[in-house]
Order: sequence, then C-alpha cells, then structure tokens
Amino acid sequence: MQQQNNMQQSFEVQSQTQAQPLAYQEPPQVLSVKDSLYISDMLSWNLDAMKKAHFYAEQCQDIEIKQALETAGRMHQKHYDSILSHFQNQQQNQNSTIQQH
Repeated sequence: MQQQNNMQQSFEVQSQTQAQPLAYQEPPQVLSVKDSLYISDMLSWNLDAMKKAHFYAEQCQDIEIKQALETAGRMHQKHYDSILSHFQNQQQNQNSTIQQH
C-alpha cells in the first residue's frame, strides 16, 4: 500500500512538472509561422473591433455610450499600432541580421 502511494505521488509530481510550459528568458529571435499567423490574427481582431466601435459610436445618440465606444475604439487602435510596430521592428531586426551574414 505504501509503495502504491509513493508511486502515485511520484506520478503526480511528474505530471505537474510536465504540464508547465517552458518559459523563455528572452523572446526567440525568429518568429515561427504559427507565431506570425497569430500576430496577423491579433491585428485583424483589433482592426475589426476598432472599426466596429467607430461605426457604432457614429450611430449612437447617447453621449455616454458614444464616449465609451470611442474610448474602446482608441484602445483597439492603440493595441493594433503596438502589435504592428513590434512586428515591424522584429522584421527589421531579422533583415539587418541577414544582411550582416
């Protein structure tokens, strides 16, 4: 019985350590295709949310709701610009690395 408990505890510890994702100390220098596709999706989601917020703010008569929609639209635009600039910086860094070799 004691041996079964020890084996079960050992299995639980192994499962817990294996379930934890690997954490990078620094981001990788190269984006995978999957990473690029996810970034593209994030850009699309934020652009779509920004356009919808702007559209509904234009249609809205209630000042508070209109302001909330405009604030949400600006937030999504800020996220879009931030993601885009990060992605462009990553591409510039990769291009300069390639040119150096």
